[in-house]
Amino acid sequence: FIKRSRELGFSMAEIADLVSLWHDKARASSQVKLIASQHLADLEKRIQAMQDMRRTLQNLVHCCHGDARPDCPILDELAGEG
Repeated sequence: FIKRSRELGFSMAEIADLVSLWHDKARASSQVKLIASQHLADLEKRIQAMQDMRRTLQNLVHCCHGDARPDCPILDELAGEG
């Protein structure tokens, strides 16, 4: 249970709550769904942020000549000059 929960990215606090709910046979499934739904929303935000980073890096790599020239749009962007 714990291993699979970690594989799905649940935090230790979320896993503790899920384990408690798992043992509580009188639980309402809505409590479990709320934890999972909140975790899913967090994952979706993180995925979007990573996709944005990927697009930015793809653009920077494309714009960099990668030759003997000293100018580099990647370094310019990192320095806030891009």
